Amino acid sequence: MATTPLAIKAYTAANDLLNASQSISGLKNTKEATTSFSQTLSDSLGKVNALQQDNMRMIEEFASGKSQNVHELMITLQKAGLAMDMTSAVRNKVMQAYQELMRIQF
Repeated sequence: MATTPLAIKAYTAANDLLNASQSISGLKNTKEATTSFSQTLSDSLGKVNALQQDNMRMIEEFASGKSQNVHELMITLQKAGLAMDMTSAVRNKVMQAYQELMRIQF
């Protein structure tokens, strides 16, 4: 059985997430943590954007007849949708935390 490029991408993404979580746990000061958080956030948003672009490319290829692989198209659609849902959930949690901080009286 051959390994598909999609499976390789999934394995690479999982490995990147594991490496990122290990590097975050090893940080020693807040400056590194702040830089790492902003870099992680930027990288994550870039990955979500790449998934959305890949999604649009796959839809265009399927609609134009270049690709007939419905299975990969559906997987790409689900991955992009899940990534966007997770991004929205993280954004909502950050907004809730911000609103809670704004309610604190000093």
